[in-house]
Formats: sequence, structure tokens, C-alpha cells
Amino acid sequence: MTGDKRSRLLLLQQGDSFFPSGAMVFSWGLETLCEDGLISGAEDLESYLEGQIRGRWHPFERVVVASAHGMAQALESLAAVDRLVEAQTLAEELRKGSRKAGRAFIGVHRRLGTPGAGDYEAMIASGGALGHASVVQGMVWARLGLDEEAAMLLSAHQLATAMLGSAIRLGVIGHVAAQRILTRAHSLAASVLEDEPVPDLDSLSAFVPEAEVAVMRHETAASRLFSN
Repeated sequence: MTGDKRSRLLLLQQGDSFFPSGAMVFSWGLETLCEDGLISGAEDLESYLEGQIRGRWHPFERVVVASAHGMAQALESLAAVDRLVEAQTLAEELRKGSRKAGRAFIGVHRRLGTPGAGDYEAMIASGGALGHASVVQGMVWARLGLDEEAAMLLSAHQLATAMLGSAIRLGVIGHVAAQRILTRAHSLAASVLEDEPVPDLDSLSAFVPEAEVAVMRHETAASRLFSN
């Protein structure tokens, strides 16, 4: 099998909701906003997802995935990025959710025999690293042979599909509407990648206040379907 075909198949495998990435139990603030009536249909949801791509994924997750991809062989450097993500993530549920998803993800790849996954999982278990999702994604995808651009696209795709999947389970949209929104989210992420250089790790930031407040309020909600 040629390298190009293998990369395409890897993208299909890693980006499939069937893959046990650990991200499907999070709503990224949607549950609270839906309960408040602030997101009640496809238009609201698409606007919210666009804000997440522009305000968090581009200046934050994209940067971390790209940085971790370049440091895939340097576990101590990855651990330093892990600590930076922890410090830069304000909402406790987002921090906990990111660590939980990352540890589930690295555990799956250790069992699959992905190079480096077992070593980094052991480092997490010993307290030497935290295992944030975007860090382990960048590292694992690099060790699987995906290039940096593919890793960033995969990161954006997983954010969009996780959020849209949550919206379906919350009854905000149906499957067809989700696919329409996903198509436009893909176009937006591709445009960002083409038009905006990857920010430096030193300038890591995010500005999605509505989402972060919603996640913080979710911590004390009487009933919860999702972890955040």
C-alpha cells in the first residue's frame, strides 16, 4: 500500500466517531446553553461552532496539536506543553474533560501498539505528564505518520463532530442538518488553515467566554447528560 493511500485510510479511521477517542461524552457547554434556550436550532448551533473554531480551535487546539506533532519524539517537551494547556484552560470541567479524553485516547493507542503511546501513557500514570487531548492527539498522529496539516484538519473535524453529535443527542438538530453544518465547518477550518499561519506556542490563547461560562455553570447543574 502506498504512503498516500495509507494516510487517507488513517484519516478515515482516526476521524470516525466509531473510533473510541473519549470525546463523545462532552458537550463543550452546549448542554447548559440549550437548557437556557440560547441554542435552540441549527442557525444558533452553527454560529456557536464557528465561534469555537475561530475563537478556540485556531488559537489554541490547532497550536497545541501542531506543537505536539513537532515534538512527538521528545516526551519531556510534550509534558511541558501539557502543563501549559492546563494553566491556560480556565474552566475546571474543560481541564478535567481534556485530561479524561486524552488519557482514554492514549490508552486505546497503547493497546493498538502505536509507537510512543505506551511510553507517554506511563509518563502520565507516574505524574510526569497530564495527558491533555490535543497534546496526545498531535503526538500520536505524528507517530502514525500523518503530516502536520492532516493532524490539524483531523483536530478540527473531531471538534465539529463531537459538538454536532452532542447537539443531536440534546435534540437541537437532526442528522441531516448536522451534515450540512459539518460541511460548512470543514470549509471554515480549511480556510483558516490556508489563510492564517499557525500561531506561536508562546501566544497560546482562546476567547470563547460564552462557552466557558456555560461550562462553569454546568459544574453545579442538578442534572447532567454530559461531562461538560
